[in-house]
Amino acid sequence: MKRLKANIISLNVGTPKTLNGLGKSVETAIVKEPVDSEIFLSKEQLEGDQQADQKNHGGPDKAICVYPFDHYPFWEEELGKKLLPGAFGENLTVKGLIEEAVCIGDLFQWGEAQVQVSQPRKPCHKLAKRLESEELPKRVAETGKTGFYFRVMKEGMVSESTPLQLIKRYSEISVARVNNVYYEHQYDESLIQEVISVPELAASWKDMMRE
Repeated sequence: MKRLKANIISLNVGTPKTLNGLGKSVETAIVKEPVDSEIFLSKEQLEGDQQADQKNHGGPDKAICVYPFDHYPFWEEELGKKLLPGAFGENLTVKGLIEEAVCIGDLFQWGEAQVQVSQPRKPCHKLAKRLESEELPKRVAETGKTGFYFRVMKEGMVSESTPLQLIKRYSEISVARVNNVYYEHQYDESLIQEVISVPELAASWKDMMRE
């Protein structure tokens, strides 16, 4: 099994607030603040974190949003601005877990808790408003620099200072592979079947890919 270990650059939580961006207002918790203390991670979310739109955000398969710090230089150049950790609305800004390296079902130890990769992140209009770029969701999908979500397999206390350590790999289907099939090969039944046959892939993504 490939040794995967990632340092956490920032642990971020937020509550719903009105965000003004691109000339429109939206209620969202995409604006996160860093937390440097130990907090409790439940099955649904981190202590102090909430979602404004609970139909499309949060829930067991999307308890924690993760975004690679590795992508920040690319986006800073593309957007022409300095980006602070948490800029993509992620709970965890991590170094070393890019989409090509992480597979659906990967189980990590994080402090007392255990978390599992469940699905890619699907960028939405709130990200565009957050970073004042109408094209950003489309560009995120095109580049494959989407980030991903964790479900919580074991609750417990977690912190920014505790690294994520891979303890078990359940599939060889990377987050990048799921993105590629979803965005580039929507009509290839064999590839779609290969992806949705992974038990650990979130049910919502299996449904989207079947459609």
